[in-house]
Parts: sequence; structure tokens; C-alpha cells
Amino acid sequence: MTEQETSDPRLVEEGDIAADYLEELLDIADLDGDIDIDIDHGRASVAVVAEDGSSRALRILVGPGGEVLDALQELTRLAVQTKTGERSRLMLDIAGFRQGRRTELVAIAEEAISTVRTSGEPLALNAMNPFERKVVHDTVAAAGLTSDSEGVEPNRRVVIRPAA
Repeated sequence: MTEQETSDPRLVEEGDIAADYLEELLDIADLDGDIDIDIDHGRASVAVVAEDGSSRALRILVGPGGEVLDALQELTRLAVQTKTGERSRLMLDIAGFRQGRRTELVAIAEEAISTVRTSGEPLALNAMNPFERKVVHDTVAAAGLTSDSEGVEPNRRVVIRPAA
């Protein structure tokens, strides 16, 4: 987190509102978890982390392939938007699911980048959700190649192209 990001009161407020919303949700669901708030790449980032031994219980909030997590992220964004009047780009992670997925996606992107560099041809990856595509786009940009998304949800995919 940069000093400028730390001092962005709008992002700090988003994180606080999201944390309050998620604490209420955890209470209603009778689940234990700690809330970590951060600012990451110009957006509020909130993580529900497991207290000792509660990681398995939190997995219910992740769901198969992160589907429940995606829905909770949207609900949390709506809660923030309701309070602030502005659209939120907040990212939510629960029990380290997104962090683990990020590691997997970086490896997938790096392998695809290598293939594109070797072949000189564009390469379309499997369909991904917006979070997954963002991780891949960031990895591709850092490697000096270009990428864009094609298709319509839920079949939207990243296409990696050689550097121009």
C-alpha cells in the first residue's frame, strides 16, 4: 500500500463500510472470522480471515469455484454504494481463496506468455471471471505483452498477444 493510497479517505471509508457489513453477515451466519482492510492498486481490499480452526467453516462463504464469494463481493459493493452514493471497485477475499487463485493465475499467465513469445501468435485462455481476468491482464502487462478480453459473460476470456 502506497502512502497516497493510505491517505485516500474515500477508499478508507469504503473499507470501513465493507468491514461493518461483513461483520454483521458473519454474526448472522454465526461464523468466526477477522476482517483485514487494505488498499491495493487503487481500490479498497477487504479480507475475511479465519480465526484459529475456523478456515473450513468460512469456506461456505466461498462456494464452488468462488461463486458465493463473487456474489458476496457484489453485495458488499452495493452496501458501500448505498452508503457513499458512488460505485465501488472493492475486492473481497475470504479464507485466502482469491490469494490462492491469484498465485495459480499468475502461473497460468506466465506459461501462456512463454507460449505467445515462442509462437508469435495470439493465445486465448479459458473463460474467466472479472477478478481472474484482471490478474492475467496485470501479469501480461508486466511482461511487456498486450492482452484484451473477448466474448460475453460468463464466457469472457483473455487473449494474449505478442508485443507490438
